[in-house]
Amino acid sequence: MFKETKLYSILTGKCPVCHTGKMYQSSNPYLPSETLKMYDRCEHCGTKYKIEPSFFYGAMYVSYAVGIAFAVAAFVISFFFLGWGRLASFLAIVGTLIICLPIILRLSRNIWINIFFKYDPEKAKK
Repeated sequence: MFKETKLYSILTGKCPVCHTGKMYQSSNPYLPSETLKMYDRCEHCGTKYKIEPSFFYGAMYVSYAVGIAFAVAAFVISFFFLGWGRLASFLAIVGTLIICLPIILRLSRNIWINIFFKYDPEKAKK
């Protein structure tokens, strides 16, 4: 349904150009040594993921925004929907950020790389 959108590539961790090849060597983000291990190139279309050395340093800025989004969601759910107090809501935010750290890291990288690449239907057909 969303196969040809950036959202598909961001949420699935697929190549931003062909939406077929995987970017990460492990599909499980909760393996600490494997969380950020990426292939150098797409196995399907050959797109080089790391455009330049330290390319993904920019993803740190994106991870700040993604982390804030997760924290706000945790606060709204815990404080307004569950009726917890400020301390319990704060602990819910901290817990959410710790538990979701690998997901936040990958989402940030996926968003960052999708800023610089766009979907190419011709490369998807190869």
